[in-house]
Amino acid sequence: MGDLTREDASNTLRILVATDCHLGYMEKDEVRRHDSFQAFEEIFSIAEKKKVDFLLLGGDLFHENKPSRSTLVKAIEILRRYCLNDRPVQFEVVSDQTVNFQNIFGHVNYEDPHFNVGLPVFSIHGNHDDPAGVDNLSAIDILSACNLVNYFGKMVLGGSGVGEITLSPILIRKGSTTVALYGLGNIRDERLNRMFQVSSHES
Repeated sequence: MGDLTREDASNTLRILVATDCHLGYMEKDEVRRHDSFQAFEEIFSIAEKKKVDFLLLGGDLFHENKPSRSTLVKAIEILRRYCLNDRPVQFEVVSDQTVNFQNIFGHVNYEDPHFNVGLPVFSIHGNHDDPAGVDNLSAIDILSACNLVNYFGKMVLGGSGVGEITLSPILIRKGSTTVALYGLGNIRDERLNRMFQVSSHES
């Protein structure tokens, strides 16, 4: 870990931030179809080399809201290759995980006794891979259900109503260091505009 003493290293949270991976971009182009996956794998290679505590994905992991099966399989293969291992996770999530991770499991993936997660990944969705449909699901929900990513920042705004945004940070502690990680996945401009209008009228 470079010039850090052992004590400093036990209190230093190393985070690699990546965004706009756009997995599946130009997947029908014979020349460029693998570009996004090579870049994604390079991110994990850097994370491994730098021994980061976790990887934070800032949206648009996928290029399309409904990625192809080929894109999903390649993404899952890369995540499994780099995230599932015996490396001990050196930090803990100390906030209410049932609030932070609104899936049926309700906890950070590395705490699942059935998986050896050595490189946790936290992700929000972007405007390219935002939730849709009756069940308000995105491709990141699939990765979360596979226990490969910790999906947060997803708001359930409900039907055609305006809705309300409540942000609850993920509180992460490593040694004497504590970080509050806030995330808000993409919300369409029209809906945000209506929310701001209703909010300003109520003030």
